[in-house]
Amino acid sequence: MRLRTKLTLFNAISKLVIVILFVLLVPVLIRNISSNYVDSKLNKQKNKLLQIVQTHGIQAYIENGEGYGSYLPLKEEYISLEEVDPNYFSDTIKRGRRLFSEGDTLQYRILSHTFKVKGKNYLLEIGKSVDTLDETSAPLQNIAFQVLLGMILLTILADQFYSNYVLKPLRLIIKTKLVAQKFPNFHSYHKVRTTTTDFEYLDISIHKMIETIADKFHKEREFISNASHELMTPISILQSKIENMFEEEDINDELKGRLLEMQKILNRLKSITKTLLLISQIENEQFLKEDKVPLTELLQDVYDEISIRLQEKNIAYDISIPDNWNLVNVNKFLLFNLFFNLINNAIKYNREGGYIKITGVAVHNNFIVSITDNGIGINADALPFIFNRFKKFRQSLQQDSFGLGLPIVKSIATFHNIDIEVVSEKDLGSTFKLIFPATLIVVS
Repeated sequence: MRLRTKLTLFNAISKLVIVILFVLLVPVLIRNISSNYVDSKLNKQKNKLLQIVQTHGIQAYIENGEGYGSYLPLKEEYISLEEVDPNYFSDTIKRGRRLFSEGDTLQYRILSHTFKVKGKNYLLEIGKSVDTLDETSAPLQNIAFQVLLGMILLTILADQFYSNYVLKPLRLIIKTKLVAQKFPNFHSYHKVRTTTTDFEYLDISIHKMIETIADKFHKEREFISNASHELMTPISILQSKIENMFEEEDINDELKGRLLEMQKILNRLKSITKTLLLISQIENEQFLKEDKVPLTELLQDVYDEISIRLQEKNIAYDISIPDNWNLVNVNKFLLFNLFFNLINNAIKYNREGGYIKITGVAVHNNFIVSITDNGIGINADALPFIFNRFKKFRQSLQQDSFGLGLPIVKSIATFHNIDIEVVSEKDLGSTFKLIFPATLIVVS
């Protein structure tokens, strides 16, 4: 999962948690807000009534000792004022119930306050219906939810925008320094513009690492190329001298046997040197890609080369490739070597009476050529290393195996932008899939 996706997911989850907590807490908060608002309003009404009493006297509400009571038509609010015991004291705001003559019982938020006027003690009660509070709370909750959702959406968009802005240098580093770099041909360094110190350090570190890798690789490639060239001369000289010794008349059979063994070793050394030189030339892109050849024709050339070996091991050979598949912009010599090495390995590591199948299918914009055998297969722990140079495994029991066949295949495939997938099971066989891009195969 990408870093940007993780950050966006984290922000979304954190916002969701906030929404859930808010949903759980908002009814309590709204009720508290509504209660505080009502309490403030009740206090204002109390102060106003006390001011009227102070200005106009208690007679404005109480005459002949009778209490005062006033209700709104729907009983949403009420005010009562009556004389009480001189020792009674109250100054509270709380919920309470009131029973009416009609038999109705309603719950109110009630302010109770006692005060004295001319030596007499009076109780003032101002009540507001709780139903009215609930009716006020519901719209407030809806408004609060709408505002919250709006703020959440705005913060998600802001987080997304800011994450894209902050992580843009990192995406450029990945794109230009890692994805766009084609090993072993590295591009020149271009500093990524960023104000983030960590990204600056990462950019410079990756560049230095790539420079080191490129330098080591070019030195290795140069050494292999030079060594291969230099080795060919002494090998040829030794082979010529051995051949001249065979022409001498007084040479005995024992010496001939030793000379034959020396010549065999020189031939093996010459084969290794030529192979290394070929890999070096491929990696240095010293081959042109201008050939056009039908794929079936190329595979037929490979078959003509190895048909004797197939007959010797009694291996069935089947090709199922569309006749109208034509390879374009390729090097015929290199692709011949690619298929030759893969099919030769399929023969080498197969059993008597086995089979080799070559099939071709078109998948989306790619063309897949599969080479399947039912040979000894490859160990699972060895599978990731089969394209490494000079990497020999236990199944490589033949003396002419130097661990360079599959590295040649990989170098040729990389040179042509061909992907390789390998599926193998021990004692069941192997399948090598060559995935050709649409630019290399034309269907006529």
